[in-house]
Amino acid sequence: MIRGKFITLEGGEGVGKTTNLEFIRDYLQNRGTRFLVTREPGGTPIGEAVRRLVIDSQGMEAQTELLLMFAARAQHIREVIEPALADGVWVVCDRFTDASYAYQGGGRGIDTEIIQFLEQWLQKGLQPDLTLLFDAPIAVGLTRAQSRGQLDRFETELPDFLSRVRETYCDLARRWPHRIKLLDATQPLAGVQAEIAKHLDSLFQS
Repeated sequence: MIRGKFITLEGGEGVGKTTNLEFIRDYLQNRGTRFLVTREPGGTPIGEAVRRLVIDSQGMEAQTELLLMFAARAQHIREVIEPALADGVWVVCDRFTDASYAYQGGGRGIDTEIIQFLEQWLQKGLQPDLTLLFDAPIAVGLTRAQSRGQLDRFETELPDFLSRVRETYCDLARRWPHRIKLLDATQPLAGVQAEIAKHLDSLFQS
């Protein structure tokens, strides 16, 4: 059995991940690829319960937030991601561990070494084959997020927090250019999706 590919989508608030996730879904369907779409935190009953807790709770400590994210991730990897990949299914995940570096590391200021320890302990070397990082200025992303309606706890963070998240994401893209592909989410949607298709084409050829 050929192992499936693991694709993750990352980016700040309002950068168009949901819209482009639908494009990726259609692309894979048209290629006749077996795949599943999931998200973090979430993807399992335990993960979805953690998601509600993290998004809805006020006054949560940064350490609590980080540990809850990795608790949900541990369940997600064991219950969904690894079994699917082993069965030859491609996994498309809305956010993964890069988000912990960006939000809890860059945004909350948690030491990167702590996040690295949790990553190594739980993931046992598991990394995405491709990460699509959607990038847009903070003001653009917030305007888009506000147009969707009620904002969640992360979307109401101060601009300084969101700027640190964005800077950390961009730093990750510079450090891991073979895996993380930085996409300008301010360009017309057709341009963004042409780039996505190019990266997916390369993944099929690898």
